[in-house]
Amino acid sequence: MTLYAGIDCGTQSTKVVIVDSESAQILGEGFASHPLISEASGRREQHASWWTDALESAFCQAINNAEIDGKQIAAISVSGQQHGFVPLDQQGHVIAPVKLWCDTETAVENQMIIDALGGTQGALAQLGLMPQTGYTISKILWLKTHHPELWEQLDTVLLPHDYLNFWLTGVRVAEYGDASGTGLLNIRSREWDLHTINLVDDSGRLQHALPRLVTAETCIGTVLPDIADRLGISHQTKVASGGGDNMMAAIGTGNIKPGIITMSLGTSGTLFTYSDTPIIADSEMIAGFCSSTNGWLPLICTMNVTSATTTIQNFLNLDLNGFNHALEQTAPGANGLKMLPFFNGERVPQLPQAKASIHNIDSNNLNAHNLSLAVVESATYGLRFGIDLFRKQGIQANEIRLTGGGAKSAKWRQIVANIMNSPVICVTNSEAAALGAAIQAIWCDTLTEQDDKTELLAQICQRFVHLDESTLVKPDHTHVSCYEALYQDYLSLLQTEYPEVAI
Repeated sequence: MTLYAGIDCGTQSTKVVIVDSESAQILGEGFASHPLISEASGRREQHASWWTDALESAFCQAINNAEIDGKQIAAISVSGQQHGFVPLDQQGHVIAPVKLWCDTETAVENQMIIDALGGTQGALAQLGLMPQTGYTISKILWLKTHHPELWEQLDTVLLPHDYLNFWLTGVRVAEYGDASGTGLLNIRSREWDLHTINLVDDSGRLQHALPRLVTAETCIGTVLPDIADRLGISHQTKVASGGGDNMMAAIGTGNIKPGIITMSLGTSGTLFTYSDTPIIADSEMIAGFCSSTNGWLPLICTMNVTSATTTIQNFLNLDLNGFNHALEQTAPGANGLKMLPFFNGERVPQLPQAKASIHNIDSNNLNAHNLSLAVVESATYGLRFGIDLFRKQGIQANEIRLTGGGAKSAKWRQIVANIMNSPVICVTNSEAAALGAAIQAIWCDTLTEQDDKTELLAQICQRFVHLDESTLVKPDHTHVSCYEALYQDYLSLLQTEYPEVAI
C-alpha cells in the first residue's frame, strides 16, 4: 500500500485527502476553515498563517480518519486558490496580509497596467490574456504604490500554493499553470514576461522576486524535518509541484484531453477545458491559462450562480428541498418571468457595476415557482454565454462534467443539458481539486524517464476519476429548441439593458 496526500487550500477552507495508489481509493479526508478579512473598499485578505494552521489541522484529521501511519505517505501535492499575492522578505517571512483573487481594491492599478500594455488587444498580444483586477500583477503594483516601506523588503513573490510549498520544503518555485494567473507570464512561451514586469517595476526588484518556474511533473523537494514531525509524516516525503485550484480540479475531473468541459455550479460559475496548444482568444473574457499538466487550460468565470440562486431562495424563505421542489412546478421560461442575475456584478460579460433585475412581471407569473426557475435559468444562460465564447474560438466539447453544489439538483442538471444541448454528468468525488492534487503527487512520484508523461497521467486519472452514471442527463430535444429561443430572448434583454455588451 503506497499512500499519497492532496491538499486544497481554498478561500473558505483547507481540505486534505489521503489516497491509496494501489486500490485507487480515498482512505481519509480532513477539513479546516479559515476566516476572511472583508471591507467595503474591496479589500479581501487572509493571513498566510491561517492556511498553515488549517493545513496542519486538516492533515491530522485525514490521517486519523484514514487510520493509517502518516509515515506511509510517499508524496503530497498542493492545490491553492489562484491569483493571491504572498510577499516574502529575504528571510522567508510574509511581510503583509495576502490579497486574494476576490480582492478588488487594486482596480485602479489593474487599469493602469492594461493601459500601459496598450489596452485589451495590447495585453492579449503581449501575454496571451488580459489581466483582470483579481490577478496578482495589480496587487504587486498596489503594494509598491501604497506601501513603499514594504516594497523595499520584498524578496520573493509567491502564490498561495507556492507559499504552502515553501512552508513545506523551504523551496521558492512556481509552476506554469498557477503562474499563468499572475498576469506576468507569457502563456505561449511559459516564461516571465520581462516587458510587463518592467511596466510594474523597472528597478529589477520584481524581476528578481519572481521564482524559478518548474514543469507540472516536477517533485520540488522533500518536507522539512520539523514540518514533517508536526504533520506526522516521513522526512523523505516528496512534494510535487502542485498548482492552482482550477488546474487541479481539471485533473480531479479527468479533464486532461480536448473535448471535455468542466463546469462548476458553485458560488460563481467556472468553465474550463484542456488544449494541447495555447488559446489566444479574440475575447479578453477567456483566460488562456496554462494547465498543471504541461498543456493549456482556457477558462471562463461568471460571478452569479449559486450565489444568485441562494439569494432568491433566502428571499422566498425556502429551504433547499423547497427550492428544488419549486423548480419542478413550472414550465421552461418561468411563465414569461425573466431575470438578469447580476447580484455581484458580472465578469462574463464584463459588467462589474451591473445590478440584478427582474423583467416581464405580471399578476400571473410573480410567484415562488417562477422566481426560482427564472434565477436558475438566467444563471445557466450566463454559463451558456461562456460556452458560446468557447465555440467562437473553435473549442468544442463532447461532454460537460458538472461540479459544485448546484450539480446536486437533478432538475438543474437537466436545464444545463437542455440549454447547452450537450450531455452532462457529475464525477463521484466532490473534492475535485484535492483529488487532482493527490493524482499529481502520484504522477510526480512514479514517473520515470522511460514513461510517456501524458499517458501515465491518463492512466492514473482513469483509475481515480469516476463518473456517476446515475447523474447522466442528455438533452431533452423537446425542450432544446424552446430553450434556444429563450436564450436568444435573454441575450436581447441583456443587450437592451447593457448596450455595450457585444453579442
